[in-house]
Amino acid sequence: MPAIHKILIANRGEIACRIQRTAQALGYRTVAVFSDADADALHVKIADQAVRVGPAPVLQSYLNIPAILDAARRSGADAIHPGYGFLSENAEFARACEQAGLIFIGPSAEAIELMGSKRLSKLAMLDAGVPCIAGYQGAAQDDATLLSEAERIGYPLMIKASAGGGGRGMRLVHNAAHLPAQLRTARSEALNAFGSAELILEQALIDPRHVEVQLFGDHHGNLIYLGERDCSIQRRHQKVIEEAPCPVMTAELRQAMGEAALKAGRAVNYVGAGTVEFLLDARGQFYFLEMNTRLQVEHPVTELITGLDLVAWQLSVAEGRPLPLTQAQVQLNGHAMEVRLYAEDPAQDFLPQTGRIQGWEPALQHGARIDHGLHEGQTVSPFYDPMLGKLIAHGATREEARRKLLRAVQDTVLLGVQSNQRLLESLLQHPQFISGEFSTGFIPQHFSDHQSLHIHTPSAEELAIAAVLFYLASAQRHRAPLSGWRNNASAPLHYRLGLDEQNWTAQLLRCAGDVIEVQVAERALELKLIDHSTGSVTLEIDGLRQRHAYRLDAGQLWLFTHPGSLHLEDRTHAVIGSQTSVSSGTLKAPMDGAIVDVLVSEGSAVSKGQLLVVLEAMKMEHPLKAGIDGVLKRVQVKVGDQVKNRQVLLQVE
Repeated sequence: MPAIHKILIANRGEIACRIQRTAQALGYRTVAVFSDADADALHVKIADQAVRVGPAPVLQSYLNIPAILDAARRSGADAIHPGYGFLSENAEFARACEQAGLIFIGPSAEAIELMGSKRLSKLAMLDAGVPCIAGYQGAAQDDATLLSEAERIGYPLMIKASAGGGGRGMRLVHNAAHLPAQLRTARSEALNAFGSAELILEQALIDPRHVEVQLFGDHHGNLIYLGERDCSIQRRHQKVIEEAPCPVMTAELRQAMGEAALKAGRAVNYVGAGTVEFLLDARGQFYFLEMNTRLQVEHPVTELITGLDLVAWQLSVAEGRPLPLTQAQVQLNGHAMEVRLYAEDPAQDFLPQTGRIQGWEPALQHGARIDHGLHEGQTVSPFYDPMLGKLIAHGATREEARRKLLRAVQDTVLLGVQSNQRLLESLLQHPQFISGEFSTGFIPQHFSDHQSLHIHTPSAEELAIAAVLFYLASAQRHRAPLSGWRNNASAPLHYRLGLDEQNWTAQLLRCAGDVIEVQVAERALELKLIDHSTGSVTLEIDGLRQRHAYRLDAGQLWLFTHPGSLHLEDRTHAVIGSQTSVSSGTLKAPMDGAIVDVLVSEGSAVSKGQLLVVLEAMKMEHPLKAGIDGVLKRVQVKVGDQVKNRQVLLQVE
């Protein structure tokens, strides 16, 4: 096969940056592609060349095959790496690359096509002798057939989008009464996300472990596995924590799962990086779930326990070289753990978040690895997946890896958008997780109403720090000295600080040298200013000295609170207006997105909790419901409209 000189990465964000890092280190030139929404993105900045491929929506940019092939032609790229997501498992794209004379850094189009269909891949795995879950994977897709097959399989059962992944188009159904509605929703979500409404049904395994095996094959017929990963900590079938090796793995089980994965790979003459996913029950029985014909999001944990660079292997295999190791030479050392950092608000049912990254300080010290595509000032848009990056740690033992990862989560500063940092911290600290005895039901069982899923109420210390930072900013603007800001020392300086519909008061009582006294409710605090620079302040409170990262702009403060971002507004001089009730008749968009369904019309009666509008954002559908009983007075959107965060959609009277 011909040598590769320049690689176009047909992706964005952290995975595009990660691929470029290895490619550039090996001497290859790289080309980034970008949409209008990503013109200022990090993956664009670090590439040797970059080409615009279209507007922000994915169908017009990152899924636009002609535009990406044209970008390769214009830049002189001779190979394309698809990353994960987008076109990485699109057989048509792999064929188009081949027809254009480009090396597709991945498996054959035939392998992608077969394994990209849960229905067809399951049939192939049954033929290959790979253990599979009982279910229905037939071609007939009408409701009558699916309802009949569901009765044969029995409940509970899983509906799965045949072309899907990441939990989209997937539903757990406990009884026949709920099946028609869940089929309708799964089809809609699958069609929206993958362009195919084809479904399969499977017997539901309740609370299994999710264990996957990393495969690697070359063009010379060599196929090996590089250990396994445990991805059982999931929320709505989306992986949250991944680790390698699996905490309950034995040598015998590893060999059995590895050999089953090899059977799956050999069935499609697999070449490149691939992952065979299994469900492992409490008895030690495992069953084929699916095969991903690409690099996985969680590949870093395998890299850390094997000491290998899987992207480097992908490039080597794509150039026709044999695998550098045999199965007997693969060694697993220590333990690695990864968490996914998402722009989402756990307090709003994990609603994806959009906005400007005000502050980004990844905790790179102490051996942590952070794969990301972020820089301060960039905007998190509603058009793409809300995952911002991955934090990964390696240790000699599982506990050492967990401890290092926990520190990285706690110390990574992300300001400007809400994230799942507090949840990640709580997950890593939970005794059940620490024990290693958990299943895919871990989060529903232990975190259904955890404090990390609720709005963070600022502590007295945080409010005091905020008041001091607002004062320091004001003092700098007016060139006032830190001490003696008032002629009348007995008159405190009052602050009203706000967060959404809540307000708190703080009073600066006295400032003597570097010491500031602050009153918050009944609590009096003494803060000693140790150091203050742009974006960082070190304060001593009750004898405890600590650095606090922050960003402040036009009366808006983003304060890092170990971990997580606290956003406060200086409302001291703002007019106090009436608050909007949670049960208001005005329905507003909770984030930027597109209207995919409007289920009501003006003049119709609605009841509290009734589904009114469906908003699509970050590749997921979000149902918006009525807050009160009433009559629909005004509908201000239609299907296809792009809406902004807090935009009024309709009004109920």
